[in-house]
Amino acid sequence: MELRGSRGPMGGQDLRGQGLAFGIAAPGIAGSSVITAVQQQEYSAGIWLRRKDKLEHSQQKCIVIFALVCCFAVLVALIFSAVDIWGEDEDGITEENCSRNCRVMLVENIPEDISFDNGTAHVPLLVGLYNLLDRAIRVVEIVSPLWLLNSSDYESSFQPAARQGRALLSRLQGLKAKGVQLKISSGMIDSTELKTLAKHNAEVHYVNMTALTKGRLLSSFWVVDRRHFYIGSASMDWRSLATRKELGVLVYDCSCLALDLHRVFSLYWGLQYRDFIPSFWSKRLFALYNKNAPLDFTLNSTKAQAFISSSPDVFIPKDRTNDLEAISWIIQEARHFIYISIIDYLPLVSSNAHKYWSRIDGLIREALILRKVRVRLLISCWEKTQPLTFNFIWSLRSLCMEQANCSLEAKYFNPRVQRDGSLQGINHNRFMVTDRAIYLGNLDWVGNEFTFNAGAGLVISQPEGVEDRNSTVVEQLRAAFDRDWFSHHTRSLQANKIPVCIKHQINKLVPEKASHIDNGPMPIRTGQYETAPAPMRNSHKDDGLVKTRHHDDKINHQGFANGLVPIIDSHRERGQVKISNLDNSQLQNKGGYQDNPMDPPSQSAESSGSREMTNRSL
Repeated sequence: MELRGSRGPMGGQDLRGQGLAFGIAAPGIAGSSVITAVQQQEYSAGIWLRRKDKLEHSQQKCIVIFALVCCFAVLVALIFSAVDIWGEDEDGITEENCSRNCRVMLVENIPEDISFDNGTAHVPLLVGLYNLLDRAIRVVEIVSPLWLLNSSDYESSFQPAARQGRALLSRLQGLKAKGVQLKISSGMIDSTELKTLAKHNAEVHYVNMTALTKGRLLSSFWVVDRRHFYIGSASMDWRSLATRKELGVLVYDCSCLALDLHRVFSLYWGLQYRDFIPSFWSKRLFALYNKNAPLDFTLNSTKAQAFISSSPDVFIPKDRTNDLEAISWIIQEARHFIYISIIDYLPLVSSNAHKYWSRIDGLIREALILRKVRVRLLISCWEKTQPLTFNFIWSLRSLCMEQANCSLEAKYFNPRVQRDGSLQGINHNRFMVTDRAIYLGNLDWVGNEFTFNAGAGLVISQPEGVEDRNSTVVEQLRAAFDRDWFSHHTRSLQANKIPVCIKHQINKLVPEKASHIDNGPMPIRTGQYETAPAPMRNSHKDDGLVKTRHHDDKINHQGFANGLVPIIDSHRERGQVKISNLDNSQLQNKGGYQDNPMDPPSQSAESSGSREMTNRSL
């Protein structure tokens, strides 16, 4: 049988072509199967690759989303940890329901041997603080640059007035028995008094100002129940209650302003032990009022406006006016006079090399020359006075030479020098009064003070058209300034004559120049303690050996009408005050400052309160 050309019964196909009869695969079918298999593999590989790409893309998205969630969580944590975001319960007091019908009075500490010809006097500082404690129901909040109330027995034996500090400390300890919470915010100071109060249930928070601003916490104020407050120059030091001249204000039933000052306290409270300044502040720390939107209220039944200021700039939350802006605003708004009473006036910023600081100095010059405003400057002359101070004051005075209607007068408050060279009766006042407003603050007018140190201030302005001007706090503070200005305790600054305030400054001069110094205006007091002066516990030589007339451990602080300390009229016959024959024999240094070089102030240009906080043994 011939196979070639033969066809099968099913259409004549060659059996060899099909390869069926012998079980041999046809070449065409094998190639097709391989192609199909390869295509299937490529398809599967493509699907796998696409799935792999999708999986990787999904993983990347998950990583990105997770990272974003983590960043958001960290951001929220930072915001909430910037300060105590929840703040404190403000006792339901809000800007809408707070009290705007307020009472104000000046409080002072005047040492016994400082007397005034016109007999003007205000409520003693200690009595005013006692009255605040009597009113406390829930909480007393205190900020002070210094805590030195508990004088030693040796000091008390020579300083009967030193016992007043102990009496106040005892009253603060007694708040626990009344169910009143005591909260204190302080700088990093080693104070036996704070440790004692902490044992009596007081809460004490310490602010590390060195880490935050390289400065000090110099604020000095009380807030009681978010309704009443005190702000002024005095710190919690027995000498502020006895041998130093201090001034402040008590404001009663004024929850609007008290709540705003409480927010300054809360800012310090939330900074406990922090070593960085928050980037975000809690809304509960935002200011309620400022110079552009002051509080409109009644003060001693007269219309007034007010706001709280603070320093430094890095401690300023939203809407708060800083102290420099407040001072600048008051100076610029003055039309007739500007009276300034401060410890130190030095328009310098001291770093590696001190630089001229024109913020306040320039505004005073502008007021003198452009607006013809009368300026009086009363400074303290004491052991820390920088001689360059007198250069700047003489520079201001020289502007008015041969200028019509230009008046700048400058005096220094003359402290009493003790036999050991220490000073007593230093004028610690820090305020300014104009024809329109007042400013009471905690900082000296030195450039570094406002840059590094923490302070607070109160601004009150009242209209000029008030019928009874004597009832306004502006007029009361002006009367207090006039009383000091015209008293025999002040000396006029004379050109080319440098007052030397204590003997150790004379000793720093070279011998040939010391012979030109006359310390006639600074008589050395002698008395019953002449042979045994009482040394200070912390060796700070700024208090002497006198009693005070205002204070006694058994002061009767009860019986005030309506629970208020009466306001004593400080305006009687102000125009009839007699000016004593001032002893203008000043201390002359013919060689000028080149012969008596002194270093500029330290970095923080510390005020008197801060200088005394260092290196004291208890």
